[in-house]
Amino acid sequence: MNTRKILITGGPGTGKSTLINALIARGFLCMEEISRQVIIEAQKKGIDQLFLTDPMQFSNMLLKGRAQQFYDAQKIKDQTVFFDRGVHDVLAYMDFIGDAYPTEFTETCKNARYDMVFILKPWKAIYISDSERYETFEQAQDIYKYLVKTYEAYQYQLIDVPFDTVENRTNFILKTCKL
Repeated sequence: MNTRKILITGGPGTGKSTLINALIARGFLCMEEISRQVIIEAQKKGIDQLFLTDPMQFSNMLLKGRAQQFYDAQKIKDQTVFFDRGVHDVLAYMDFIGDAYPTEFTETCKNARYDMVFILKPWKAIYISDSERYETFEQAQDIYKYLVKTYEAYQYQLIDVPFDTVENRTNFILKTCKL
């Protein structure tokens, strides 16, 4: 049996990382979101918002990091690996800001195929802005639309995760994955 690669995506502030942490607490292998690490490293170098200052550099760093997570997961046999965001998210965000990207970005997305993709809708009740999440709730809603469009363009059947408690959302994902 090969590695099952299960992606959890959605706009900012939808509870992805909270669900990943809940899955980790239950003993599942998870690839955590890397964008905060990239942002924090840039801030240490005096760049307040790398995504706003140099979106191509930021996106390239994310794409490479997420692709590496994908390929690292492929080396793990007979397990399910969950991902907090995927390579396709990079394209969605670039489309959201209206920037072009090189064909290597789309090639990476063609070559990284997840087995299942769960998507979280914007949820005003849990949305919080912070030093690494600069988007407004309205922008989060727009980003969600770009994520849907991008994943559907790559022929994914998106699975909506209902609004609920962390425990119930986690149970929903596990039940859907038959785990």
